[in-house]
Amino acid sequence: MRCCLQVCAVLTALLVFGDSSKGAEASNSASALVQNVIYSNKVVIFSKSYCPYCLRAKRMFSELRQRPFVVELDLREDGDRIQDVLIDLVGRQTVPQIFVDGNHIGGSDDLRAAILSGQLHKLLSTS
Repeated sequence: MRCCLQVCAVLTALLVFGDSSKGAEASNSASALVQNVIYSNKVVIFSKSYCPYCLRAKRMFSELRQRPFVVELDLREDGDRIQDVLIDLVGRQTVPQIFVDGNHIGGSDDLRAAILSGQLHKLLSTS
């Protein structure tokens, strides 16, 4: 009887708290995805499909004849985990978060400033 109670307690704990190793694995997976996307693509936008600032950033790149790799966080099952990784990486939870040639540009206003200052052109013309 005592053994059965211990097994029930363990099963209840797993149901209530979940398997923490799976949470850590999912977090590591999201982190690996973010790093891979950033360093495998010239231009990356972490976006939400309905966000007007994200739409503005995508439009700015389109006007520059650039085709960014876009990760639409709201359309992905792991979008929340990816956004958590971005918060740890750049210190912001807002979207868009834009990377060019592995460098964090920032959001839509930061992109506009980088275009006006010529910084974006320099980053795009390297490599």
